[in-house]
Amino acid sequence: MIVNVLRFAFRPGTTEQRQAEVLAAMRRTASVEAAEFGTVGRDLGDPAEGFTHAYSVGVADVDAMERYMNDPVHIAGDPEILPYLTRLSAVRFTDDPDPAVGARVAALHQAKLAAYPDLEKLLEEAARGDAEDAPGA
Repeated sequence: MIVNVLRFAFRPGTTEQRQAEVLAAMRRTASVEAAEFGTVGRDLGDPAEGFTHAYSVGVADVDAMERYMNDPVHIAGDPEILPYLTRLSAVRFTDDPDPAVGARVAALHQAKLAAYPDLEKLLEEAARGDAEDAPGA
């Protein structure tokens, strides 16, 4: 099993309606065929850390991770979701004893960035803790 956990906040100016739309897009992504489980909701950690929400998805193995990352629902969701996030922080972990799993997952991520050049900028902007206002705010 490979588990991906994202913690994030919404950018200033993101309306409640847009937040609901982003969370719905995340739920669609978490429910694609390759996902064993997935959920999104309020972050229960220390509010001083600046995170308001979290997303988690689990996939069976590296092959499932590749299908998950390249699923059309996931591809379509990235530009619907990422422009509204800030402080995006990712943690991935696995119960697979193969020491090459991390490198294989990293290679999948790099291949996706190469296939979708705008994605890297969206991810970098979402990770910043000092993000500008949400689009349209």
